[in-house]
Amino acid sequence: MSTLAPLLQAFFTERLIGQRDASPHTVASYRDAMCLLLRFAQHHTGKAPYELDIDDLDAPLIGAFLNHLEAERGITVRTRNARLTAIRSLFRFAAYRHPEHAATIQRVLAIPPKRTDRALVTYLTEKEIAALLAAPDRATRIGRRDHTLLLLALETGLRVSELTGLTCGAVHLGTGAHVRCHGKGRKERITPLRRQTKELLQGWLGERNGAPDNPLFPGPSGRPLSRDAIRRLVDRHVATATESCPSLAGKAVSPHTLRHSCAMTLRRHGVDAATIALWLGHEDVRTTYGVYMHADLTLKETALARTAPPGTPAGRYQPSDPLLEFLESL
Repeated sequence: MSTLAPLLQAFFTERLIGQRDASPHTVASYRDAMCLLLRFAQHHTGKAPYELDIDDLDAPLIGAFLNHLEAERGITVRTRNARLTAIRSLFRFAAYRHPEHAATIQRVLAIPPKRTDRALVTYLTEKEIAALLAAPDRATRIGRRDHTLLLLALETGLRVSELTGLTCGAVHLGTGAHVRCHGKGRKERITPLRRQTKELLQGWLGERNGAPDNPLFPGPSGRPLSRDAIRRLVDRHVATATESCPSLAGKAVSPHTLRHSCAMTLRRHGVDAATIALWLGHEDVRTTYGVYMHADLTLKETALARTAPPGTPAGRYQPSDPLLEFLESL
């Protein structure tokens, strides 16, 4: 067996799980990246994965692998960079364990991430939100579950992973009603609830009749809804809502769009960026500025209204005559 196989095993068990206590999502993402890389290396070197050595995964092969992901597997630049992050994490660990391969390791670590274009976020208007919330058939249990989930997502801006992880005990409906979740980066946060949402959740919890550690939004088997299930749920109700709100047809609506819609609703009502960052659980308020301030056309229109058009003569403001002001107001 080569040095790569025990290195990979130690990387996952000692570094990711033992030392960093990485989340299951991170472990799964890194696992997928390594499986893709090993299969690609096997095809190009003719060696079985357990026979590969660290020097077999040199910078030219890693570069070819990243190009293969984009050109042949059709992944986005962001996903390509995520795969590269996993590979670089492995090679930084290898630098401590196998300094004899320092030359190969340094060349791989020198591979830069690819720059990405930042598009404006997609979000729903108030009319589109109303149409989406009216789409589920609340005469059925599944329809009531879906309506509650959509309203909660639009009001709290929870990520899909946070929605799927909610339990019945995470909802507090007494004084200061709120929902508690464990978010990205292992941060725990609470988000307040409006009276309408509180009453809806109260009714759903009574119908759900689950223990505190049971999932708040279960699937048919009683297990939490998966990410794919929530994606299909959103797709289904968006298709229904499009019949009454045709503007939805021109938007690519995903579960994350509901999070963007929550942030833009807060922004439209004058909530400052720092509060929105706390609401969404952003690590840095600059993320909020970079994503949502650029998308807020109203903010830019207000700034434009404060400026004078070209060619306007300069001068000091002079208040109008009170009598003329009265007559002009008639």
